[in-house]
Amino acid sequence: MVLDLIMRKTLILLIVVLTSNLTQAQFIKEKSINAQIGYGLSTPNNSLDEVVDDGFFAQGELVLKVASWVEFRPYAGLILTSSDGRDLNNNPTDEKAESKAFLLGGKARVRAPIPWVAPYVEIGIGTSIGKFETLTAFDNIDKSGIIYHIPFSLGLELGKNNTFDLGFTYYFQPSVEQYVGAFAVGITFPLKN
Repeated sequence: MVLDLIMRKTLILLIVVLTSNLTQAQFIKEKSINAQIGYGLSTPNNSLDEVVDDGFFAQGELVLKVASWVEFRPYAGLILTSSDGRDLNNNPTDEKAESKAFLLGGKARVRAPIPWVAPYVEIGIGTSIGKFETLTAFDNIDKSGIIYHIPFSLGLELGKNNTFDLGFTYYFQPSVEQYVGAFAVGITFPLKN
């Protein structure tokens, strides 16, 4: 019941964020598109073994710059991870955390407005749509459908105009007791206003 209420509120928030770019609000200074690709990872929240499953990550974001230090970023992405049956020490394990999901949501980025190297942090809310499997000594979850996630990222914008992006991005998925993430690189393309 509570999860359904959270999901409804999340979806309403997503619709508002994603359609906000249709309005010509004066507080949006610049618009651009950011494309990211990276090495995807997933790990269980509760594990006896040190398990990290790997795969692929890709994401596109509409960047709505409000000020030189804050941006709103509706996003759509893809995370595909699978288990190879081994832990970080290359020992066999039955534990795993797999995700094959489409990511959709919105986040805010706060950044230092510095040319060449600008550190940033992001946080938001979103939804994961797909198949999730978490198998540990504590959890046995095999779920398909829609769940909510909380995105969090740290990274650097690089270049004279900060058009390149290098960062760590995570999506905490509490309802399936795992989190997914990526080490990703990106590039930003400005849009004409």
